[in-house]
Amino acid sequence: MLERPRRLRRSAGLRALTREVSLAPHHFIHPIFVHEEEGETPIATMPGVSRHPVAGAVTQAREALSLGILSVILFGIPSQKDPQGSGAYAEGGVIQRAAAAIKAEVPGVTVIADTCLCEYTDHGHCGPLCQTGEGDWTVDNDAALELLARTAVSQARAGADVVAPSAMMDGQVGAIRSALDAAGFEHVPVMAYAVKYASAYYGPFRDAAGSAPSVGNRASYQMDPAGGEREALREARLDAEQGADFLMVKPALAYLDMLRALRENFDLPLVAYNVSGEYSLIKAAAQAGYMDERRTVLETLTGMRRAGADAIITYHALDAARWLREEGGA
Repeated sequence: MLERPRRLRRSAGLRALTREVSLAPHHFIHPIFVHEEEGETPIATMPGVSRHPVAGAVTQAREALSLGILSVILFGIPSQKDPQGSGAYAEGGVIQRAAAAIKAEVPGVTVIADTCLCEYTDHGHCGPLCQTGEGDWTVDNDAALELLARTAVSQARAGADVVAPSAMMDGQVGAIRSALDAAGFEHVPVMAYAVKYASAYYGPFRDAAGSAPSVGNRASYQMDPAGGEREALREARLDAEQGADFLMVKPALAYLDMLRALRENFDLPLVAYNVSGEYSLIKAAAQAGYMDERRTVLETLTGMRRAGADAIITYHALDAARWLREEGGA
């Protein structure tokens, strides 16, 4: 007898009835760039995305919630930077003020604070620099741990619901977990950027945050794109053992195999970061008329869910939530 799988694709109702993967606004985490300037500043390399003042970040969080997006992640852009990235852990820092304002005015939104130093250092690296024996510059891992822990505590004190260390320093999750617990923030989860690659897909983000390294590069601490599954599982295991509450893969689209590997090996919630370069590629192709933006975005995000992501950080979040609502998917 001829098998006919097409029977179950014949109508929209049958296709919906037999889907294995769901995509809804509550799966999205909306990224917000917060700066200390007046007004919004569009980001040329990320069409449709802007830097916002604190009041604008509140507006963005409110809009996200109205569309069914329950979480935002904050990235800070200070007006002054220094070698130690002191703006990251300043009690009155831009992320601290934005987190406090959002929790006061839009309490239904979960605020995730990106916990890193690269947006705050004048050299663009994720911690204080030191010289290697070969005369090259790299990040002083253990000095960075202390500053990252201070940053996480200050973010939690300001009202952040989750801290998300992204520096790829060895031991960062353990240092942050210990510091949070000692400061009375045992309830604040850690979302670990567990598997984060030294990727070309970050270019637009570095333009947005002014965080391109002025010396060297991040290949000595972010993961090698040619690294395999063993390295990814080792990094994820270390973060899980140190107390991570979430694991993340960044970027997502070129590393769906790593998403699947983590899903099969860990039972922690898994986050995919649909990064700036992935966003800008689709935007550029859509603006040139090469691709249908709506269909491409929803297919891409569905692929990340199918690979195992429980949540997706994506600059498409607001548009995707609107499209899903129009389709009756939310």
